[in-house]
Amino acid sequence: MNVALLALRLMCLAWMWPITQLNSSRVPHKRRHKEAYVGENTKLKHGGQVDLTMKKLDSTKSLLIISEQLLRIDDHDFAMQPGFGGSAIPVGVDVQVESIDSISEVNMDFTMTLYLRHYWQDDRLAFPSSSNKSRTFDSRLVKKIWVADVFFVHSKRSFIHDTTMENIMLRVYPDGNILYSVRITVTALCSMDFSSFPLDTQNCSLELESYAYSENDLMLYWKNGNDSLRTDEIVLSQFFVEDFQPSFGLAFYSSTGWYNRLYINFILRRHIFFFMLQTYFPTMLMVMLSWVSFWIDRRAVPARVSLGITTVLTMSTIITGVSSSMPQVSYVKAIDIYLWASFLFVFLSVIEYATVNYFTTVEEMKKLKRAKVPSSFNATQAMAFDGCFHDNDIDLTSFPEVTSTLNTEGTTQSQNSNVDPTLTEGTRLCRKHPLKQNLSFIMSNSYMIDSYSTVLFPVAYLLFNIIYWSLYA
Repeated sequence: MNVALLALRLMCLAWMWPITQLNSSRVPHKRRHKEAYVGENTKLKHGGQVDLTMKKLDSTKSLLIISEQLLRIDDHDFAMQPGFGGSAIPVGVDVQVESIDSISEVNMDFTMTLYLRHYWQDDRLAFPSSSNKSRTFDSRLVKKIWVADVFFVHSKRSFIHDTTMENIMLRVYPDGNILYSVRITVTALCSMDFSSFPLDTQNCSLELESYAYSENDLMLYWKNGNDSLRTDEIVLSQFFVEDFQPSFGLAFYSSTGWYNRLYINFILRRHIFFFMLQTYFPTMLMVMLSWVSFWIDRRAVPARVSLGITTVLTMSTIITGVSSSMPQVSYVKAIDIYLWASFLFVFLSVIEYATVNYFTTVEEMKKLKRAKVPSSFNATQAMAFDGCFHDNDIDLTSFPEVTSTLNTEGTTQSQNSNVDPTLTEGTRLCRKHPLKQNLSFIMSNSYMIDSYSTVLFPVAYLLFNIIYWSLYA
C-alpha cells in the first residue's frame, strides 16, 4: 500500500516538472525586455538602478534650462540696460519694409508691415564657444533679458504678428552681440496736404524712438547708413512710391529731455488716371453736353430746359461724390476748383437760355403791340432796325461842316465844306448807340446770343483747362 502511494507521488512530480521549467524560462525573458526598454530612455545608476528623476524631465524644459544656464540669465539683473552708469549704449537699427497695406485720405494715416531689427552688445550674455557659432531663440527667452524699448511715434495702432508663433527672433553671439528681430504692422499718422489733390504728392514718415531712455542712456542710429532701409517691390492701387529715405534727428520733451529719433521717409505720388476716368472725363462731357442747347431752337423750351437741369443735377452728384470721399479740410483743393468752374459753365448755359427766352418773349410782345398801331402812323419818325436816323428828321444846324469821303476813279478826295445840297432825301447819318439802344438791339436779335455762345463757351472752357493743367499737372 505504501509502495503504491509512493509510486503515485513520483508520477505526479514527473508530470509537473516540464510545466515548472516552462514558466521559469518566460519570466526572465520578459524582465530582460523591460530592462532593455527602460535602458533606451533612462540612464542606469551605479549598481544597475534606474535614475527616475531624469526620466520625469521634459526635453523642451531641459533645453531651456540649459540655455539659461549657458547665458547665465539668473546671475544678472536684466532690468537695467547694459553698461548701466556708463556711456549711452549704442543700438543700431535696420528696417525692411514688406508692404504698405493701405493709405487713407479721410483718416490721414497709412498702414505698413515691416521687419524691425535691433543690434546691440550685452556682455552679460556672452558665452564660451569653440565653434564661434551664434544661438537663436524665440520669444520665450526675450522676456527674460533686456531689449531696447523702441516705439513708433504718432502711431495709432500696431501689433506683432503671432501666426503660428510670435514673429520674434533673438540671436546671441559668443561675444555678447545681440540681434533682435520682430515683424510688426503699424498704422501711423501722415499729415497730408490736399491743396493739389488729386494731382498731389504726399510726404509721409514713420518715426522710431526709445520710450524710456534718453540720449544719455541709449543712442539710436541707422546701422548701415542709407542701406539700413530696404524695401520689397511695393505696388499700390492709387500711388507710386517714388522714394524711401532714412534720416535721424533729436526730439525734445520738456519733462524728460532729448531723445534720439529715426525717420523712415517715403514720397507718394498719386495715380491720376483713376480720377481722370471717374471725375474729370465725366465733368468735361457734362459741360460739353450743356453746349448742345445752343444749337436747339430757342422756342423749344421743354428740350432746352430739361437738358440744362439734367446737366446741373449731374454736376451736383459728381461734386457730392468726390466730397464724401475726402476729409473736410478748410482750404480749396485742385479738384474743387475744376468741379466748381465746370459747374459754373453748366449753370451759365442755363442762364444763357433764360436770357434768350426772355429777350425773345419781349421782342414778340413788341411786335404784337406794333401790329396794332393805326395806319396814320408816320414811319419816318420811328427808329430803323439798324439803329440809325434819317437825315431829314435831324436838326443839323449844330454841325456846320461834314467830312465826306468820295471815291472817284481810284482816287480819294477829302473836302471840308457845308452840306452838299445835292444830297437826296433818305441819306442816313449814324450816331454811337447808347446802352439802352444796344440792349434794344440785342433784344430784337436774341438769336445772335446763341450764335455767340457756340463760340465763346468752348473757347473760354478750353482756356480754363489750359491754365488749370499748366498749374497743377
